[in-house]
Amino acid sequence: MANPIFNEKTWNKAARNPGWGAPDPTARATPITDGPVSAWHSQVMTVGGTISAAGVLMVVLLGAAVVGWQTLPDSAVGGFPPLALVGVVVGFACAIAMYFRPMWAKVLAPTYALAEGYFVGVISHAYDIAYKGIVVQAVGATLGVFAVMLILYRTKVIKVTDRFRRIVITATLGLMAFYLVSFVISLIAGSSSVSFLNSPSALGILFSVFAAGLAAMNLALDFDFIERGSKQGLPKGMEWFAAFALVITLVWLYLELLRLLSKLQRR
Repeated sequence: MANPIFNEKTWNKAARNPGWGAPDPTARATPITDGPVSAWHSQVMTVGGTISAAGVLMVVLLGAAVVGWQTLPDSAVGGFPPLALVGVVVGFACAIAMYFRPMWAKVLAPTYALAEGYFVGVISHAYDIAYKGIVVQAVGATLGVFAVMLILYRTKVIKVTDRFRRIVITATLGLMAFYLVSFVISLIAGSSSVSFLNSPSALGILFSVFAAGLAAMNLALDFDFIERGSKQGLPKGMEWFAAFALVITLVWLYLELLRLLSKLQRR
């Protein structure tokens, strides 16, 4: 699933409406000190807190993926368990709800991880049945891209400017719309109508490279949001929102790389 939720509208909404029980934004801007005691910021977003939340979500997602993997038998030729498709729908619903209610992330994010993790496990096993070892390659490639993007971001080789943000978000929304239209067309006219999406042709491979590259660029947006949110003192609940978006991007990147590797193996 693509991740265009880190736009300025979402940022401003979080800053203006921290949620029930959250401290007043002006109060967060004033450090609490008591003589030599250091400033206290227990109610604001931090990088460490976001990393912890992302770690929890990844554990939940991987656990659900293991269950999904075991659900699909090794002898399966085609089709997915209905529950896997339910996982996609639930995951998408969580993403939509999160856009409008960022402070619900502490509940919606684990729900997404469970649902999407199950689907990822099923589809990963399906790919592994067709192409032995491809899942390990895709996981390794995902971790490698994540590490490279983090290094490029931290060393300022990639700078997330307003223009960069607009381009990536616009391209991501365009790709989402294209996937949705392709899905509808495949339901009406059959999968052959949009066969290049899974075709090992040069066009199909270039498309997958573009999609995976766009997912990687979204990682830069995630890093930027986490850094800006921690510096500007967004509500602590936004740690789960940021972690949720990071996990969405990683899942999307993994699935795109999985598709790309399958095309390369069929060349």
